Amino acid sequence: MTSAFPSLAGHFLIAMPTMTDPSFAQSVVYLLAHDENGALGLIINRHSGLTLNDVLEQLQPEQPPLGDAHNQEIFSGGPVHTELGFVLHNHGPQFQGTTTFAELSLTASQDALQAIAQGTGPEHSLIALGHAGWGAGQIEDELRDNAWLSCPADHRIIFQTPIDERRSAAAALLGVDLERLSHQVGHA
Repeated sequence: MTSAFPSLAGHFLIAMPTMTDPSFAQSVVYLLAHDENGALGLIINRHSGLTLNDVLEQLQPEQPPLGDAHNQEIFSGGPVHTELGFVLHNHGPQFQGTTTFAELSLTASQDALQAIAQGTGPEHSLIALGHAGWGAGQIEDELRDNAWLSCPADHRIIFQTPIDERRSAAAALLGVDLERLSHQVGHA
């Protein structure tokens, strides 16, 4: 008899203060998928310095700028495929290439960006360049090494909490104050 794989899909990974990898230091990752083959997620608290207008200007330079109403922040979703854009959004709207996960959907096509810019997109969305990815067993190893805390995700943190407060808000779901954690790593 085999046991079910303990998936962390739909969870946050919260970087511990000891995280030294610059790609993930001080980050919160929302895991979309996690199985015995690896994991896929998006960093939800790292500014890219770009807006939706900036991205659309690059994709369609012949179109006039959209104006300040469509200056949605673009995130750095992770160190993998940083040239690709992803839209994390609530279920409902379907765009080209939308993949539905248990709790949210992910779209990697320009029609989602256009819908968001025109005000006809999903109610809640996060736009990111790049994603985070792990191979088989990698997250499990990193959790054992105390690189991450994990907890079930709260979508309000992804879509409604100010960006600079997302890490502490995610840790608070566990009753943890990250400012009080030691930077020393230990194993029992």
